[in-house]
Amino acid sequence: MTPAEFHQRDRSLHPPAHVPAYKTSVTRSPRLPLLTIRQTASEITGPTFGHGDIGALDNDLTLNFAQGGMPVGERMVLHGRVLDENARPVPNTLVEIWQANASGRYRHRKDAYLGALDPNFGGCGRTLTDENGRYHFRTIKPGPYPWPNHVNAWRPRHIHVSVFGTAFSQRLITQLYFEGDPLIPLCTIVQGIPDPSAIERLIAVLDMNASVPMDLLAYRFDIVLRGRRSTMFENRLEGN
Repeated sequence: MTPAEFHQRDRSLHPPAHVPAYKTSVTRSPRLPLLTIRQTASEITGPTFGHGDIGALDNDLTLNFAQGGMPVGERMVLHGRVLDENARPVPNTLVEIWQANASGRYRHRKDAYLGALDPNFGGCGRTLTDENGRYHFRTIKPGPYPWPNHVNAWRPRHIHVSVFGTAFSQRLITQLYFEGDPLIPLCTIVQGIPDPSAIERLIAVLDMNASVPMDLLAYRFDIVLRGRRSTMFENRLEGN
């Protein structure tokens, strides 16, 4: 059977790509009408990921880059489920995360923030959802950091999240924030989302039931792929 192309996205329900207050969107947003390009077989049929592709420590950011010590910062669990619009689990889906360390510094050669690099923290992890759509990571709560969007601009604590389907063209990317962070409503990127309920769906909530006493706190972030309660994704412009 020849696989069909994926449905075209409705681009009318998302914040505009050009948001003057979000300065980097001014140079990165398109100025001409978008073109529809037919998908190739490689975009529709691959890649696929198996449990054998995931290492034992890939979902433990407190250990997968450690150089003989433990990372500095607040240890935490990030967990949740990947669901479709009918609350059905999406199993065997690759979930990737990347983030700054506790001082707000990314392990990237172009990150010039004066926050200290942590020799025991790489900031990247991945895992596959189980048969119930569940995923979990151990990591360090990231720190906020300044960025040159405007005077005294700061990004809230956040973790970037990527979810793969059965093909690269199905990859969805978003970022989650943390419950109670006062920087969330001050962030220009967040302000580009006009729907307050969509912002709420980007916030990981404290989950004391999943926390480990005398060790680490847990935050829950469920990812809904479609429907009225869908998670807002950066590269799926309809957003729901």
